[in-house]
Amino acid sequence: MIEKIVSRVVLASVMLVSVAVKAEVAPLDVNEESFKCMLDMTPVRDFYVDNLNAADLPATLAVAEQGQGEYPAGSIVQLVPGEVMVKHPKGHSPVTKDWEFFELKVSPEGTNIHKRGYADVVNQFGGNCLGCHIQAKPEFDMICEKGHGCAPIPLPTAAAKVLQKTDPRCGGRYTPTPEDMAILKQLRAALSANK
Repeated sequence: MIEKIVSRVVLASVMLVSVAVKAEVAPLDVNEESFKCMLDMTPVRDFYVDNLNAADLPATLAVAEQGQGEYPAGSIVQLVPGEVMVKHPKGHSPVTKDWEFFELKVSPEGTNIHKRGYADVVNQFGGNCLGCHIQAKPEFDMICEKGHGCAPIPLPTAAAKVLQKTDPRCGGRYTPTPEDMAILKQLRAALSANK
């Protein structure tokens, strides 16, 4: 209970500061074509990375593999097909360390940006993206993994992996096993109960 109150107070403070601070740095051009099948991205531990500028992917990958450091502008970090973070140039959004959060609707036809922003994006599980990522220790550049200081997400690793492999944008490249299908069924039931 106290953790929720503290988290809400911190988030409210961050939201006020983000409104008060106007970014003078131009954002990157991020649109629906910026996002692709997760299986075409580079896996690192339990998540995937990419960069809007292919020439900068090695720098993104180096930070991700090291597990700490500051991601370069253009970095894309994604755990599941429906949520993604994109790093903008330094100074664009100091409150979010220049990360922009996206909730995506994905289908075999492609990606639709459902919601995007800095302090007000809520994921499909009902959690505020910034409210979680701001808890990451500074050396992790707002990336949440075990031991980074973030609250655990309500998604088991096995479920995240199945969602990654069955990204509808991937054209059915992966055939789910019976175990995968059971995980997906449980996940759909949990999401339906959340609505």
